[in-house]
Amino acid sequence: MRVLPGERLMSDNSEGAPLPDSRSELPPVIRRTEFVAIALMGLLLIAVGTVLYVAKAFFLPVVMAIVAGTMLSPAASFLERRRVPRALGAVLIVIAVTTVVAFVVALIAAPVMEWGSRLPELGAQLKEKAHVFDRPLALWKELQTMAGGSDGLPSLSLPKVEWVQPTLEFLSPTFAEFLLFFATLILFVASWRDLRRAMIMNFSDRDARLRTLRILNEIEVHLGNYLLTVTVINIGVGVATGIVCAATGMPNPAGLGALAATLNFIPIIGPVAMFAVLVVVGLVAFPTLGGGLMAALAFGGITFMEGHFVTPTIIGRRLALNALAVFIALAFWTWLWGPMGAFLSSPLLIVALILKEHLLPENSPQLPQG
Repeated sequence: MRVLPGERLMSDNSEGAPLPDSRSELPPVIRRTEFVAIALMGLLLIAVGTVLYVAKAFFLPVVMAIVAGTMLSPAASFLERRRVPRALGAVLIVIAVTTVVAFVVALIAAPVMEWGSRLPELGAQLKEKAHVFDRPLALWKELQTMAGGSDGLPSLSLPKVEWVQPTLEFLSPTFAEFLLFFATLILFVASWRDLRRAMIMNFSDRDARLRTLRILNEIEVHLGNYLLTVTVINIGVGVATGIVCAATGMPNPAGLGALAATLNFIPIIGPVAMFAVLVVVGLVAFPTLGGGLMAALAFGGITFMEGHFVTPTIIGRRLALNALAVFIALAFWTWLWGPMGAFLSSPLLIVALILKEHLLPENSPQLPQG
């Protein structure tokens, strides 16, 4: 009797009825080796995360310098093509970037120092303006009482001044971390070409060398384009915010514009924090609630236009990142390394996606048509 492919005969069946091949009907099973590999990978990720968290004082400035150095390497290559030695070009680039950062910090520090000296007075004014919320709070208290909740609400009080010192200690790195960052940044930019060659030549296989070269080139191009694009966009947001603050009569519009441009480097959290700052400053500076919220609402419109139209149009699909991936990366790196981790979240996500694209290519089967 002829047996079709994919069928077999039962040994104890006298009629020789064909049966379908059972191997094609078995569900996929995770083998023991695959389970062990997944478990070891999970343990490796936990161990790496623990080391990065415990040794933050070392790894944060080093990783920050490597990411910033990769972003600034195209500028060093540009100067090198203009016959400027790469070491000298690295020093000049770092000095220029440090000067710009110091200028922005000076613009932000002036209003912060002024408001810090008037903190008790500003706190009293803000508490007085907060009486506009007495009616909604009373309604909420009534609803809580009717629902059987607590009989009262805690009184609205401003945070004490003691939070300023711990916050500054958390945000400002130590002198040793500053020194480690600048030394690593200068040396990385100056020796990036030799480091590239060493990483490529470390592989003996030609295909591995070509893959490493493509990965390094793509990381350098993408991070450089990301820094340039995001910097230009954030400068535009800062200028627009300064103009809005000046038009609405907000105090120190230049400092507020510089703060908006700086905070906009941090996805999601930065614009929200700037909106809160504008609300607080507006409520203190203006006698009415509507006047105090004008600048904050205008800033909300600016960031909405920037996030939904300007940035996607300029960056395009190649640098576009999934919103959920950006949020998870932001939450993880902020938890791990604080504000600097929030700044590094998007560049590190770009690097991870490039590595995944080259090392783990997608070979999934296509869905059937129709």
